[in-house]
Amino acid sequence: MDFDPKRDHPLGARRPDLVTTLGGIPLEEITLEAALEGRLVADEIRATPETLRRQAEIAGAAGRPSLAANLERAAELASVPDGELLEIYTALRPRRASREQLEEWAGRLDALGAELNAAFVREAAKLGVFAYIGGCSPVAKNSFQVDRHGAHF
Repeated sequence: MDFDPKRDHPLGARRPDLVTTLGGIPLEEITLEAALEGRLVADEIRATPETLRRQAEIAGAAGRPSLAANLERAAELASVPDGELLEIYTALRPRRASREQLEEWAGRLDALGAELNAAFVREAAKLGVFAYIGGCSPVAKNSFQVDRHGAHF
């Protein structure tokens, strides 16, 4: 049976045959018992790019384009190694990377097949949204700052 984003939501209930781990373990075999017995490892218990893309289709069919776009970007990032994902997350924090560094990250994301995310990083670099031009300010190097919500960074 073909996937229909309007008919097959929620996937886990209506189309469990389409939900598997990265290693191909079907949804019905993802249980607490399997984890306790060592048949599942942490890397197996995460959303696959295919499942995230299907969820994006469901969101689009439901008239939620922003959610659909976020899920498409998540689908790209599902295959990015954890270490690189943490590095890009850190680089996108305020005043952590220059425009040039963000452009380098965009190239790395392109090479990993994450073109939508690369475009997002390029846009941020172009607009200077996350970058601190000229490197870290003396304030950022020597003390914490508090944003309008009271968070320290």
